[in-house]
Amino acid sequence: MNTTHHRRRTTGAALAGALVLLLAATGCSSKADGGDGGGDKSTGAAGDIRTGPGVGAESIRLGALTDLTGPYATLGKSIVQAQQMWADEVNADGGICDRRIEIVVKDHGYDVQKAVTAYADLAPDVVAMPQVIGSPVVAALLDDVERDRMLTFPQAWAASLLGKEAIQVLGTTYDVDMIAAVDFLTRTKGLKKGDTIGHVYFEGDYGSNALEGSTWAAERAGLKVAGQKIQATDTDLSAQVSALSKEGVEAVLISAGPAQTASLVGVAASRGLRVPVVSSAPGYAPQLMETPAAPALAAMLHVVSAAPAVSSELPGVRRMVASYKKEFPDSPVDSGVLSGYNAAQLMGADLKAACEAGGLSREDVLKAHRAQKNADTGLGTAQDFSDAGRPASVETYVLKPDAKAVGGVVNVEDAHTAPGVEEYLSGR
Repeated sequence: MNTTHHRRRTTGAALAGALVLLLAATGCSSKADGGDGGGDKSTGAAGDIRTGPGVGAESIRLGALTDLTGPYATLGKSIVQAQQMWADEVNADGGICDRRIEIVVKDHGYDVQKAVTAYADLAPDVVAMPQVIGSPVVAALLDDVERDRMLTFPQAWAASLLGKEAIQVLGTTYDVDMIAAVDFLTRTKGLKKGDTIGHVYFEGDYGSNALEGSTWAAERAGLKVAGQKIQATDTDLSAQVSALSKEGVEAVLISAGPAQTASLVGVAASRGLRVPVVSSAPGYAPQLMETPAAPALAAMLHVVSAAPAVSSELPGVRRMVASYKKEFPDSPVDSGVLSGYNAAQLMGADLKAACEAGGLSREDVLKAHRAQKNADTGLGTAQDFSDAGRPASVETYVLKPDAKAVGGVVNVEDAHTAPGVEEYLSGR
């Protein structure tokens, strides 16, 4: 991610500056002690097990292509730490298939070319990837991942990633979330036919897929959409706020990063555009509640998410939060922790199922994954992985910022399927 040079002091620039985080988490790659094919055998207490890349007699290596230095560095750090915590817990309990779990981490900084290079270096050494951050990154790796038959969980939710056997979007997709967002606005914020809603969105698969959902839902509700496309380097949204104000918007959707959400809401509030704002899940981080935008965020923002708030009373979430606080006392507990830990647990379930079926090759792990029709980690809604062309879940939570809550957010509405979602999916 290139550093953005600010030409003037603006509310958006100040808010973006407040989001800079110190991050450092890397892993060193070493050659897997398994074979380079899927038909090798490894003998242990569990008997003869088919192995392949990333699997040896004593270890199972998983890969993570993450962002520790770019626009999603906050998310990346949380996911890396949560998944390492899961690995530590599993290893303390004897591992999986009598093997220790190792996670090899590569930072791409949200740079697609760096990610492609990192994948080439990582791929020979791992059996699967429970974390790849960024829709453009995953899009660039689709052919390689499919060719390698490597089960991969993107930390990206674009519908364009559906339909790939080896790629599993966890939870909902961006378009489904935005349909839920429009439904929330019409049900609770008084929007009516003929009103205009703004939608600020990142260029690329993330933003374009979110816009597909909002446009479809708005047309269904008789609303108009005023779109504002931005880049990941745009952290001062003063111009966008001005444009939306001229459009007379009654609400705004945003599908971008935390810095952009802070700027949008902060600038809008300062200019008198105090309308409801609903963000996609990647657009919010608890650190925002420590910026000058915090009062406006608390008053104006809601978040649509496939996952509950980390302040949820779900027993599984409470246990995870307690463990994470103990292991990483200086790190905030945010949605990335929940997302990363959930993905790791789902990957662990796939590895256990594959082991029980007699193999830990990539093909074995992929087969075990696609057999899961009601995968439930206790961290949100159950998911169906049997249809690669459909979102694993269509249920969306609505959350609200709260500086006093764990993770800086609380549940407003429990998981539900918004009206029209099934109609939308059947016609897509």
